[in-house]
Amino acid sequence: MALINTPLQPFKATAYKEGKFVDITDADVKGKWAVFFFYPADFTFVCPTELEDLADIYPTLQNLGVEVYSVSTDTHFSHKAWHDTSPAIGKINYYMVGDQNHDISNQFGVLRPGVGLADRGTFVLDPEGNIQLVEITPEGVGRNAAELLRKIKALQYWVSHPGEVCPAKWEEGAETLAPSLDLVGKI
Repeated sequence: MALINTPLQPFKATAYKEGKFVDITDADVKGKWAVFFFYPADFTFVCPTELEDLADIYPTLQNLGVEVYSVSTDTHFSHKAWHDTSPAIGKINYYMVGDQNHDISNQFGVLRPGVGLADRGTFVLDPEGNIQLVEITPEGVGRNAAELLRKIKALQYWVSHPGEVCPAKWEEGAETLAPSLDLVGKI
């Protein structure tokens, strides 16, 4: 299913963030870049390694105007308990969203039918609330926050520099390409 450039749909949820339960909606997401970071479940094995990795780059993402919403089908109460008991999860300052009714996981197409858990899905939304990046991996394969950061920088560059594109392995400050007939067959 094609999700690129599709808008975020309405939702309501409760999240755990910095010692508090907070209600969030789709309206709260719009106006800045956002990462929706789905994972299967709290108190598991690969998930804390990914969430801690993401927590380590969260200040950098905030400096880029990006907010992070980690999402699982657990409740916000479970998120708090995990945050309070795990040193890795205790580092998290971004939103930990409870999606026990599966609305958000279904909206993004990551809910495993008949299982009630989300796949590892990463979605980057632009400030208008449109999905600009989609990555879904199986349960046994963890993601790399540094690569996510690289892709967000590329997306932000591409959006702010019409007529230029970022080639493979592009890093901030590297050369970009200006697509034209002159480049066809020469790259």
